[in-house]
Amino acid sequence: MNGPAVTEHFEQQAAPPRGRGQHVVHVTTVHPRDDIRIFRKECVSLARSGYRVTQVVGDGQGDAEVDGVRIVDIGPRPAGRLARMRQQPRAALAAVLDAQPALVHFHDPELLPLGVQLARRGLPVVYDAHEDVPRQILTKQWIPGALRGAVSAAFEWYENRQAARLSAVAAATPHIAARFSNVARRAVNVSNFPRTDELAPPAEAVPRERAVCYVGGLMRTRGLLQMVRAMPHAPGVTLVLCGRFEDAAFEAEMRAEPGWAQVQYLGQVDRATVRSVLARCSAGLVTLLPMPSYLDAWPIKMFEYMSAELPVIASNFPLWQGIVETTGCGLCVDPADPRAIGRAVLDYVEHPARVFAAGRAGRRAVLHTYHWPAAERELLALYAQLLP
Repeated sequence: MNGPAVTEHFEQQAAPPRGRGQHVVHVTTVHPRDDIRIFRKECVSLARSGYRVTQVVGDGQGDAEVDGVRIVDIGPRPAGRLARMRQQPRAALAAVLDAQPALVHFHDPELLPLGVQLARRGLPVVYDAHEDVPRQILTKQWIPGALRGAVSAAFEWYENRQAARLSAVAAATPHIAARFSNVARRAVNVSNFPRTDELAPPAEAVPRERAVCYVGGLMRTRGLLQMVRAMPHAPGVTLVLCGRFEDAAFEAEMRAEPGWAQVQYLGQVDRATVRSVLARCSAGLVTLLPMPSYLDAWPIKMFEYMSAELPVIASNFPLWQGIVETTGCGLCVDPADPRAIGRAVLDYVEHPARVFAAGRAGRRAVLHTYHWPAAERELLALYAQLLP
């Protein structure tokens, strides 16, 4: 069976209908309505498996129905984080109660009180832990450095206490699932792996350019400064950036770097554009800095590059290095060393045979192991336990 046939088999066979029309509601007041994990993967998978699915969002774009999922909009987000955290959970609670679901699945830490209230009413409630938030807090620039340790510890105590009152935690990585396994009634790993068809390479090969790419949030902690500074060490190579800068000051700092002359900045783009960028570049960068929240993470961008048959240049964290070396999908470098990143870039740009071999190896690993249908089975098994 060749690659495309394997892909089609996975996507069609992974989720036999089992929902029997039971109504489930997913809730987010932070993420966009078309969020890849929440909507494209979880909600659409559940709808295709026979559940009636409603997604409650707060973006002011109005109600809708997309791909079998009913979207209920509680209104535009208030200006400011604190106003949003005060107002939107109340509106979301009202929308959930009005929907009368059999199960509620929420996606934001600020909705933990909402989840506990619903659990007290006897509803099965699932907390989707996308990130290791206590470790993220240690790198938040808006929290004074001297306070981050205390804030992190306090939030971890609070998050654990609230999660223990819910039916289950669906974690995005094995590390997060292991952390909650000691406190939650159920903790399952629903890895944020890519759908095998979404970013698949085009049927007719596109010539690879002297270009590499990074797709995602453009943040200092994700190694953007080092990526841009690496470009003078890779003469004649373009760095294609897709995403939104964390703030205007950081964008101005990046534009002032000499390496910016080799950057093609596309801004926030749709998934079709992402697919075309991955098809024409010679490698994808995921050289995040060694922050506590990244060391044990499974970066979705790395697996998306692999799914697109694109070689990976990744940080040399032990977990990531194990994946890259085992699969043969790319190279690992010191993410703080622009010269090392530049050498790895040239290693692929100047050797098309290596691009082909590493790309095929990564795609093969996604088809066999790191694909959404495998994670989808864990999600459906959890729902089957909570809604027998």
